[in-house]
Amino acid sequence: MFDQLTEKLQKTLKYIRGEGKITEKNIAEALKMIRLAFLEADVNYKVVKEFEARVKARALNQEVMMSLTPAQHFIKIVRDELTEILGQEAKPLTFASHPPSVFMMVGLQGSGKTTTSGKLARYVKGLGKNPLLVSFDLKRLAAQDQLRIIAGQLGFPFFEMTQEKMQNPPAALKELITFTRNRGFDPLIVDTAGRLHIDEELMAELSLVRDILQPTEVIYVGDAMTGQDAVRSAQAFDEKIGLTSIILTKLDGDARGGAALSIVYVTHKPIKFIGVGEKFDKLEVFHPDRMASRILGMGDILSLIEKAEQQADLKEAEEIARKLKKQQFTLEDFRKQLVQLKKMGSLSSLLSFLPKSGPFKQVSSLNLDDKRLLHYEAIINSMTPEERENPRLINGSRRARIARGSGRPVQEVNQLLKQFFEMEKLLKKSDFQKLLKNI
Repeated sequence: MFDQLTEKLQKTLKYIRGEGKITEKNIAEALKMIRLAFLEADVNYKVVKEFEARVKARALNQEVMMSLTPAQHFIKIVRDELTEILGQEAKPLTFASHPPSVFMMVGLQGSGKTTTSGKLARYVKGLGKNPLLVSFDLKRLAAQDQLRIIAGQLGFPFFEMTQEKMQNPPAALKELITFTRNRGFDPLIVDTAGRLHIDEELMAELSLVRDILQPTEVIYVGDAMTGQDAVRSAQAFDEKIGLTSIILTKLDGDARGGAALSIVYVTHKPIKFIGVGEKFDKLEVFHPDRMASRILGMGDILSLIEKAEQQADLKEAEEIARKLKKQQFTLEDFRKQLVQLKKMGSLSSLLSFLPKSGPFKQVSSLNLDDKRLLHYEAIINSMTPEERENPRLINGSRRARIARGSGRPVQEVNQLLKQFFEMEKLLKKSDFQKLLKNI
């Protein structure tokens, strides 16, 4: 997520740190680097221009220039302004004061709208709600099939819009809202028609749905991978239908970040969620301040902690923390952590939450790609309890035995042990131990 942009911004921050004092000249150079990074990331040029002007005005303030830590002041200004263009703070879903709430999902075909409807139903279920899913598309009745399957997989009720009902759309929609209210469902999540391009027919259909259902939220679902196309599409939907919020999908695969950094500024509508994977639990609340930190390579420890609290065994986590402080971390503990990590998601996504500097710099660069998780677990499972507790016992013949038992090459056994020993060195470093004291 935002890998290319983060790398370029990291170079800018490194440059300004190395300058010592803040001057008009080095601020101009830093802003030029940021401007090029943003434009290469497909950020809307108006957003870039506004961002640059605001940072420059604040950075040239006499108080900043005379500060004992001018570089830190500059970095804070950049982070604050990034947070501003991303939406300032997390915005919760709006629920109707008199149920049912109606969430109307709109967007172009292929944006992930139907899958996101299922993800949103799962999210609100976690809030204690009782969601009902329905697909309403006058042109493509088969569009219901995908959402019906998703509802079945999640165990949520699905309202069937039959061909007979769709002959009279207003009556069908009124029946839907009566059914929802009488059965106590809240919210009603309506997956609407999607087309490859915006046309008058589509907008007329969406206007009909909006006028009859009077949605609490009209949520635009946009594909982050399409960059400024997603922004322009959101603008068009907002002008014709009126949006209340945005969900950006496929953000896990968006290395540039242009859509996320432009869409709030351009539409004046908040991003409330981001999709970070295909599974139904891969919908995250969008926190502008945390995302700004991640984009700048400062990490997002709060979100990582929240993810761990949702997925991890707390007693086991406390025991691991105790061992880390005492530098007693073993391969058996490592195996348990691999099991926990698999529950939390891909390693690449988890490492993206960590700062790209300081005590975590080495952790972020470790070669722990996702496909090796199962292999490493199999390797450790092939070790004796004694070897897991003291991996320095593992000589050449033991490595060969472990490789045969796990079905993996000796080279992978060597890689695992090398990475474990690197982790041990990291734990002994004073700055890392200082960090652990606060856990």
